Amino acid sequence: MASRVIELIVNEEPRELLASPGTTLLEALREGFGLTAAKRGCAQGSCGTCTVLLDGAPVFACLIAVETIQGASIDTLEGVSGPEGELDEVQAAFLEGFATQCGFCTPGMIMVAEALLAENPDPSHEDVVRAISGNVCRCTGYALIIAAIRDAAARRAAAAAAVA
Repeated sequence: MASRVIELIVNEEPRELLASPGTTLLEALREGFGLTAAKRGCAQGSCGTCTVLLDGAPVFACLIAVETIQGASIDTLEGVSGPEGELDEVQAAFLEGFATQCGFCTPGMIMVAEALLAENPDPSHEDVVRAISGNVCRCTGYALIIAAIRDAAARRAAAAAAVA
């Protein structure tokens, strides 16, 4: 099969890529678009370091053939920050709560947190544990990550209350 042009919306920007059959979304993001926050870890969907949002839902980019998602919307960590590079509540909570350690799992964890908080703005401890269960962290023991996600939820709630 021949390569073909794949059109995606990446971080709210229309993008095109000439992709060979079997090119993964992770390869397209990293090698085609230069978006390297999603990491190549296990390459089999077991670690979560490549987690991005596909039409708002967290997915393992290493498992998605890019030709199967023509026209889809992809959000990566690079698109989470504000227009001037300011951190959003999740990023700030991770940084200030020391939930980053080595940082290898951090992009995937943040993307899972973004999806969780978009769906459930006030998640319980159990909700957060369930949401991050597909993402492996070898450094923090998860407690700081869970606390950071719950802190981000509280920050978003406080910001929404201040605007209302």
